[in-house]
Amino acid sequence: MALHDRVKTALDETRTLILGAQILLGFQYQLAFQDRFDTLPRHARVMATGALGLMLLTTGLLIAPSAYHRIAGQGRSAGRIQLLTGRLAAAALLPFAAAFGLDVAIAAEHMLGGDIRAGEAAGAGITALALAGWYGAGMVMKQQTAAAHRTARARQDRREVAPLHARVEQMLTEARVILPGAQALLGFQLAIVLTAAFEKLPVLSRLMHGGALFCVALAVILLVMPAALHRIVWAGQDSERFVHLGGNITATALVPLALGLTGDSYVVAARIVGSGTAGTLVATAVAAILFGLWFAWPMVAHLTHPLRGNSWGHR
Repeated sequence: MALHDRVKTALDETRTLILGAQILLGFQYQLAFQDRFDTLPRHARVMATGALGLMLLTTGLLIAPSAYHRIAGQGRSAGRIQLLTGRLAAAALLPFAAAFGLDVAIAAEHMLGGDIRAGEAAGAGITALALAGWYGAGMVMKQQTAAAHRTARARQDRREVAPLHARVEQMLTEARVILPGAQALLGFQLAIVLTAAFEKLPVLSRLMHGGALFCVALAVILLVMPAALHRIVWAGQDSERFVHLGGNITATALVPLALGLTGDSYVVAARIVGSGTAGTLVATAVAAILFGLWFAWPMVAHLTHPLRGNSWGHR
């Protein structure tokens, strides 16, 4: 399989993971605005806050390969991008499994009439099952494919000039990887405006939500834009100009998406804990993680290990 095909496959796998993660991400944001949320015990609220943080970390890790490929790699195929995508996806499964367990624990405890131990057992069981399926089975099977992993590591410095159609597919795939996270957040943002809990929010939280809603709406518009331009302007034909323009638009969309996730993390954390200070601390941490993973790290990598297209070839 050509290198550009392996990079595309790695991005597709990341897209599959984020499609699963978006459900929990949307749930984490909506949980604090459900009618019965105020009846939950304090420990359940703490668990909900932790699960929100874990799912934001999961989302950040899953989108990071697309950001790295676009910013650090300039959309070009390289062995280290393929390897990095796999490692980030594997790392994202750990907070995903933990958040999954916390959410199940909250739901099970509530369904079983407040039985804390039963809820904890259910949550721990789901987390253990997820870890066994995602890591355990993989480790066992990995022993049979060790040669493939050694080959991937050996080829991490390999670079390839991908065909134009492959670069178009990769760029559109990057947008498809990022879009589900934006969709999950946008659905939450529109839905909670009509809840009774939203009407009780402080003015600052409502203004913050309005700003976050605008940012995420802008991100969705930008993420859909490459596909629209490809069809309307270029009639579905591949073009170097389209690859460059679409890649820049996709990378730009990460800015309002990060701002939207950060803004509403403040709203939800402040609502759960009942403290604007707590909301500020959570939002600051979220901003540091997202902007670090999506922008700072790829930019530093681009400056220190640039991938120059004019010197590329198979090697």
